[in-house]
Amino acid sequence: MDINHYGTWVKIGLNILYYRKEQRLTQAQLSEMVGTGISMQYLQRIETGNTSCSLDILIDIADALNIPLYKLFEFKE
Repeated sequence: MDINHYGTWVKIGLNILYYRKEQRLTQAQLSEMVGTGISMQYLQRIETGNTSCSLDILIDIADALNIPLYKLFEFKE
C-alpha cells in the first residue's frame, strides 16, 4: 500500500466497520459472508487501514453488506 493513500484506506475501513456494526455482524460473520479470499484477520486489517485490498474484494464486501459500492467511498469529514 502506498503511504500516500493510507488516510483513504482508513476511511474505507471505517465505512466497512460502520456498516458491519449497523447490521450487528462480527468480523467472522462478514468474512464468511464475503466468501473465499478473505479471512477474518484480513478483514480486520482492511477495517483498520493496515492493508489495502482489491476492488473485487470491496465489491464482495459491499454485496455481503447489501449496500451499494459507492457507500464505502462516502467519507465523512
